[in-house]
Amino acid sequence: MAVPKRKTSKSRRNKRRSHHKIVTPNIVEDKKTGEFRLSHHVDLKTGLYNGKQILEPKK
Repeated sequence: MAVPKRKTSKSRRNKRRSHHKIVTPNIVEDKKTGEFRLSHHVDLKTGLYNGKQILEPKK
């Protein structure tokens, strides 16, 4: 069985875990409706993306 020869230091351990973080979603407020939505996503209520009608709005 493989056993470490030396103790892993706190610094080395934390370097390995540097990418283990919680990423918050990029939420923006819509300029026209004032609703919150994910950036670079179609607003499902209005069907607009980048000022253009992409989908039929939900009723």
